[in-house]
Amino acid sequence: MLKLCTAAALLAMSFSSAQSEVTVEPGDFYMISREEDGKFLASHKIFQRESDGLMEVSYCGRAFWVRPKTVAWTELETDNLHHVRLEYNHGKGWVSVCEKPTDHVTLKLLGITMDADQVIRSDGAALRFMTRFSAISKSFKKRDTTADEQSSAPVFPARQRTEKSFVQDVRFD
Repeated sequence: MLKLCTAAALLAMSFSSAQSEVTVEPGDFYMISREEDGKFLASHKIFQRESDGLMEVSYCGRAFWVRPKTVAWTELETDNLHHVRLEYNHGKGWVSVCEKPTDHVTLKLLGITMDADQVIRSDGAALRFMTRFSAISKSFKKRDTTADEQSSAPVFPARQRTEKSFVQDVRFD
C-alpha cells in the first residue's frame, strides 16, 4: 500500500511539474511585467487565434485573443507600479509591441464588472457567465441601434424641391 501511495504521489508531482514548465517559442506574444530596471517579474501568454475561454481584444491596433484573467493580471501589475508591455519573442530576444496595454484593454471594456482580484481568484464559471451575458447584451444593443436608425431614417432619400413636381420627373418609357 505504501508503494502505491508513493507511486501516486510521484506521478502527481511529475504532472504538476510538467504543467508548470512553459516553452516559449519564437513568434509567441506575451504580456510581460518588469521592474523599473527591466528585470523580468512574470508573464501571461497572448494568443493569435480564437480558442475556448479566450476573448478577442485589440492592443495597439492589432487583434489578439486573451483570457480575462490575463487582463485582470495586467491591471493588478500596473496598479503595483510594475511596467507591463506586450512583447514578441523573435527568437533572439524580446521586442516591445505595445507599451501600455491597459490603455487599450480593461475588464470593463470586456464587460466584466468584477474587480481584478476577484477575476484572478475566480474558478472561471462566473467569468464564463459574465462574458456570455455581455455578448448577448451587446447583440441586443446592436439590434436596438439598427432598429432605431431604420425607424428614424426616411423611407425615400431626401429630395430638394424644384419647380417641377415629382410626377413630372418620373419617366415611363
